[in-house]
Amino acid sequence: MPDPLLPLIPVSDLRVGHFVLLDLGWMEHPFPRNSFRIGSERQIETIRALGLTRVRIDPARSDALTPEGAANTSSAPGEAATTAATPATATATQAPADTAAQQRAQALAEQRRALQRCERQYHEGARRYRALLDDMEHAPEAAGQQARALVGAMLTDIQGHGESAIRLLSDVQGDRAAQHAMNVTVLAVLLGRALGMDGEELETLGVAAFLHDIGKTRLPDLVRHKDDAFTAAQLKVYQEHVAHGVGLARAMGMGPAVLQAIAQHHEAADGSGFPRGCRGEDMSRCAHVLALINRYDGLCNPLNPARALTPHESLSLLFATQKARFDPVTLNAFIRMVGVYPPGSIVQLSDGRFALVQAVNSARPLKPRVLVHDPRTPRSEALLLDLQAEPSLSIQRSLRADQLPRAALDYLEPRPRYCYFFERAVRPDSGPAGTPT
Repeated sequence: MPDPLLPLIPVSDLRVGHFVLLDLGWMEHPFPRNSFRIGSERQIETIRALGLTRVRIDPARSDALTPEGAANTSSAPGEAATTAATPATATATQAPADTAAQQRAQALAEQRRALQRCERQYHEGARRYRALLDDMEHAPEAAGQQARALVGAMLTDIQGHGESAIRLLSDVQGDRAAQHAMNVTVLAVLLGRALGMDGEELETLGVAAFLHDIGKTRLPDLVRHKDDAFTAAQLKVYQEHVAHGVGLARAMGMGPAVLQAIAQHHEAADGSGFPRGCRGEDMSRCAHVLALINRYDGLCNPLNPARALTPHESLSLLFATQKARFDPVTLNAFIRMVGVYPPGSIVQLSDGRFALVQAVNSARPLKPRVLVHDPRTPRSEALLLDLQAEPSLSIQRSLRADQLPRAALDYLEPRPRYCYFFERAVRPDSGPAGTPT
């Protein structure tokens, strides 16, 4: 680890010649080593792209130059300065291969930073959900304020993104109930926005999504999660979680619209839901969204992982055999938003390669970003391939994990659980499309 006695300076003060020591794990940056002498302005740009505000330097090993002074012509990440040249000369004499390597390193750093941001916010939301459950009994109003604050921050972030992409998170561990609450909240508010909701209605949807299953805390462990083997009596007790949830949300100070959405999150447009069996015209718009997203995440992430469907299979099932249960406008908007191949889908591309869908831009759902199986590139160094920028490539079909060749399965590492967050959508002209292969 870097010596904590060494000085920290703002990243804005970095200069060519500084010897830096990055307080990051080896997978959190694209440089060969954590400590090196900066040899080019491009390396400084890459460090800035990591999201750091301050960085540790070793003055004894530094040879900092002014921007107008000599700079090293080498620009490979982590490479020491060896030759002096003016910035103009360095740019002119730089090998095209070095430039491409720098651009790829910067793109990889930005990709990692975006994923880490999503995972941090997802974990924070899950942590707040667990804290809310702890506070719910003895301080319900404070718990309600926590829920509104989290959803409010999420909506502010989404509204600042312009177009948002749904992002599959790579390796999320933890409490299933908290993960379900976060998945449903993220997908519900994105779908609500796609349906034209805003302001108070979108906040209502987000809060109801976050709290929709809190009533399960009042159930015995045996019936907390629905099982096809339930007796009639057990099923009745399980269904009571809806009424418990409404009561708890009311104690938190939630308004009628939130209470209605929670009360109807298991209802169905064809009247086959519970607890009241009300039909679509009696359900609120928020309840229609919540019922659909709750069912979708339940298919992808059931209690028994062996029964999990892939996101593509889940979407196909909803449309092919359960369509009558859902409001058609809401279902069609969801399919438009996530595409035929939602994040987490294993696919085969039109050129025969296997890939895992990582992010879907709701504005261009048929052209997601995918992680492609490429034996020439370590998985940790793979850039996502943006199909928007590859007009000759398309998705040919969806696969289950057990249909993949062993090498592709080991590389793509499809997860037993699907967790989602949102990030700024990549436009064709605003970022790297991925590794050319």
